[in-house]
Amino acid sequence: MEYGILSLAPAFIALVLAFITRDATLSLLIGVLVGIVVAGQNLLFGFSSLLQNALGNADFIWVLGIEVFIGIMVAFFQKSGAIEAFTQTISKFNIKARGAQIIAWLLGIFIFFSDYFSPLYVGNVMRGVTDKARVSREKLAYICDSTSAPVCTMIPFSSWGIYMAGLLVGIGAFVDKDIATTAVVKMVPYNFYGIVSVLMVGFIALGIIPEFGPMKKAEKRAMEEGKVIGDNARPLLSKELDDIKPKEGVKSNLFINFLVPALIIICITLGTYIVLGSAKTLESFMAAVSFQFVSMIIQKMGTLSELMDTAVQGIKSVLAAILILALAYCINAISKELGTAQYVISVTESWMTPTLLIPLTFSICAFVSFFTGTSWGTYAIMTPIFVPLAFQLTGGSINGIIFATIAAVMGGGCFGDHCSPLSDTTILSSLAAGSDHIDHVSTQLPYAMTAAAISLAGYLIVGLTLA
Repeated sequence: MEYGILSLAPAFIALVLAFITRDATLSLLIGVLVGIVVAGQNLLFGFSSLLQNALGNADFIWVLGIEVFIGIMVAFFQKSGAIEAFTQTISKFNIKARGAQIIAWLLGIFIFFSDYFSPLYVGNVMRGVTDKARVSREKLAYICDSTSAPVCTMIPFSSWGIYMAGLLVGIGAFVDKDIATTAVVKMVPYNFYGIVSVLMVGFIALGIIPEFGPMKKAEKRAMEEGKVIGDNARPLLSKELDDIKPKEGVKSNLFINFLVPALIIICITLGTYIVLGSAKTLESFMAAVSFQFVSMIIQKMGTLSELMDTAVQGIKSVLAAILILALAYCINAISKELGTAQYVISVTESWMTPTLLIPLTFSICAFVSFFTGTSWGTYAIMTPIFVPLAFQLTGGSINGIIFATIAAVMGGGCFGDHCSPLSDTTILSSLAAGSDHIDHVSTQLPYAMTAAAISLAGYLIVGLTLA
């Protein structure tokens, strides 16, 4: 069945309600229910079936597992006093707001191999530092978000680059993985959105670009009133973590309790990627948490029972984020069933001209990914559509038009995933920074749209030059 413009209803209603009510959970739930009604299903049985289909799969369980273990990891950081010790160490250098932002930006770029680990680590590590420097949680969430997925799109050997290369194999002249991988490498200079997004964070942190939009108000509130979150904010990090206190008389070891868990994650993630060709992110978190548990027992930072209670508190602290993520998966599933992406394609295919191919590719991918909250899903749908169109224009040869089209798909998909409240990485950034989710989305959106506008202008120029 063709649902036409109604296929946009679930995501559109959820997005509008999220900004009006400032309640992401309720808004997503209503969007899901609207989608079930549009699909002509019974609300009770339709919702039950949707939950099983959307959440009963390896993808959701994988992300759920990461969130659970990051909750435990942060709780153990709290119990060992590691984060407090790191904050005190950094505080000795009397770092101001600008310095704290620059450190967070550089740390986000350094952890380039995982768009999940990057915001989780940067947010949790830097939250105490930025709080003390009077940097708003919204700003920290923006830095986390804008140095995760955008950085990954520019690294050909990241999971993102490998995924795109896999999608390209079999299309046009991409007869094998080696040729496809070479194309992903050559598309990097055309990936304007990834480049502009990351540079914007640095320029704003350095004060070269002044704050604007809602972020300016958030930063003014934090600096002048000392309120890193708004009065009506609902931080995704719940109050459970505040109740976790280090054991008296036991001093934290920064190397063992703070650096080693991070090194375990980095080594396992990179090591498995190099050896197996697939980064085992969840397994790396499991190993790091296991190390924390054993080392804290040896250091007598708590009994077995106390540490298990701490782990449970950590899981409770991320329940709000897990609920939002689950509903986001549900709304993505119902949108797929309604054919949201196919509808967008059908109403835009007729506009395509050689000059507009590249900017339209970026725009359509950005639109679809924003309303579905998924970049990789957008890549899977759009790559087989736009890359063959580009080959048709080049007569089957691989040149700048092909590279720019691939980059436009990568950048456009990243934009929507980057700033949609339905996106898992956006949710993770809010979680790690301890920010209100809707506050993060609303403050980041003007910055992301500025980067998108600059990128679109760049693609227009490229389209005119290469056509």
